[in-house]
Amino acid sequence: QVQLVQSGGGLVQAGGSLRLSCVVSGRTFSRCALALFRQAPGTGREFVSAMTWNGGNTYYADSVEGRFTISRDNAKMTVYLQMNSLRAADPGVYNCAAEYFAGCYGSYYYSERPEGYTDWGEGTQVAVAS
Repeated sequence: QVQLVQSGGGLVQAGGSLRLSCVVSGRTFSRCALALFRQAPGTGREFVSAMTWNGGNTYYADSVEGRFTISRDNAKMTVYLQMNSLRAADPGVYNCAAEYFAGCYGSYYYSERPEGYTDWGEGTQVAVAS
């Protein structure tokens, strides 16, 4: 089982920046496909960004493309989401998620559906003041 511990988030002015971090443990980090989702009150989880475990492919929701950047540091077993130019539509609880693959499988795996990931962080709140 994979454990994910999140940090970062908080309140920022519109146009500002935040960085979310998610430390992954319990499995070989380099074999985990990673993603971030967000959920605003009264809505379902929305895909934000994902990265394959080989690190070579990144994916973004149209709403964050060009403003958010996902990255991973395998030595620190951490995935980061740098969020720039935050907007009024960006607030919510942000969760990181992981899907572990044994062996050499799934190196190009990613999903934009929450069901595509087995393990989840506890979530961190992002708020944007206009």
